[in-house]
Amino acid sequence: MSENTRFGPAGVPPTFRLIGAKLSDVPRLLQEEGLDAFEYQAVRWGAKPQIKQAEAEKLGESAKKNDVKLSMHGSYFINLSGKKEVVEASKERLIAAATAADWMGAYVMVFHPGFYGKVEKDFAFKNCVNVLKEISLEIKNRGLKVKLGPETMGRKFQVGSIDEIIAINQQVEGTQLVIDWGHLHARNLGGFRKVEDMRVIAEKVEKELGIDALRSMHCHFSAIEFTSQGEKRHRTLDEKGYGPDFSFLAQLIVEFGLHPTIICETPILDIDAKKMKEILKETYTIKQEERKTLSVK
Repeated sequence: MSENTRFGPAGVPPTFRLIGAKLSDVPRLLQEEGLDAFEYQAVRWGAKPQIKQAEAEKLGESAKKNDVKLSMHGSYFINLSGKKEVVEASKERLIAAATAADWMGAYVMVFHPGFYGKVEKDFAFKNCVNVLKEISLEIKNRGLKVKLGPETMGRKFQVGSIDEIIAINQQVEGTQLVIDWGHLHARNLGGFRKVEDMRVIAEKVEKELGIDALRSMHCHFSAIEFTSQGEKRHRTLDEKGYGPDFSFLAQLIVEFGLHPTIICETPILDIDAKKMKEILKETYTIKQEERKTLSVK
């Protein structure tokens, strides 16, 4: 059911930091705001977890207590189609993030797969898939329950088109569908101009991965400024001239009966997350009224 969609911020909101909140306080503060998801940011980590296991476990306990679904964003310094030493370092960083994600009970560890570089796109993509299969097996052998979440990317030189992410989910065990709608909008130079543009993506996912994958997708959302090469920077929902429009995604959630986890990546993390939740609530209410009207007729 679409009313079970979860919303939360990518990282600790600035207002929480201003009041001196500890990491373990974040789930409670989010719950008080009416939010129920949180994506921990491990974006600058190296080859070892940069959080103590006890602190990670305390965050997980707080999240369970306050019904907040946890995810993690792994290191930005990942390139699974680069030189051998770069790939090996990337594998270590992803394993480190997956280990800590498992400590805190995060259900998915999101990451950016890599870059095409100077090789053919198909070759770069195949390299990513092969390395991810190795990482997935290592995670399984270590008994880690977190899923790998390769994310759709916003720049044309990055591995991460919707077709590539779908293919990874088809070919690599233990992966979770992660769609960054702002990234796809920027990658296609403003591709989501109407709800039908987003519906094409939803129908593609349903056809190739099945309705369950679509219903339970992990999403990032932000308005995006872009150049000819794709993503430039994230913008707030209310800034004029930047898309995509969240109401498009809200309509799809109601139409397809989805229950995704939606992580807000705008500069005003929790504020815009609450706006998204309200837009979905309004969309759901409008749809119910329309159904009542049709049933009367």
